[in-house]
Amino acid sequence: MTTGWTAARPYFERAAVVHVATIRPDGSPHSVPVWIGVEGDRLALFMEEGSAKDEHLARDPRIALSVTNPDEPLDRAIVRGRAVRRLDGEEAQVIVDRIAEKYTGDAYDVRSGLVVYEIEPETASAHDYSAD
Repeated sequence: MTTGWTAARPYFERAAVVHVATIRPDGSPHSVPVWIGVEGDRLALFMEEGSAKDEHLARDPRIALSVTNPDEPLDRAIVRGRAVRRLDGEEAQVIVDRIAEKYTGDAYDVRSGLVVYEIEPETASAHDYSAD
C-alpha cells in the first residue's frame, strides 16, 4: 500500500464508479455511487441541488471516497477530505459536462439544478495488488 494523493489520484482519473460517504445529521454515514472528476489537485463531484449529499456537505464538509480498478477489483484507492468549494450555474455545468464526457463521451443531459463540490484530499492511500 502507498499513501498520499499522488498514489491515489490515478484511480480517480479513470472512468470508474466511486463510492462517496457523507455524514447525515444524526452522525450516521450516507454512501452512494457517483461519477467523479479530478480538477487540478482536487476531486469534483456533482449532484442535484438540494439532494441529501448537497445538504450533508453544506452542513458538514467531511467526506470519504473509495474506488476500485475496474480491471482488478481488489486494487483500490481511498481518500478522506473536505468539501472546500460549492459551484452552481454555468460554472458548475462546465465541470458536470467534463465529468459526464469522461464516463459517457457526451455532455450531461440535465442542464440546470446541479451543483459541484470540490474536495480537498486530506489523507489518501492506494493498494495495487498486482504489485504484491
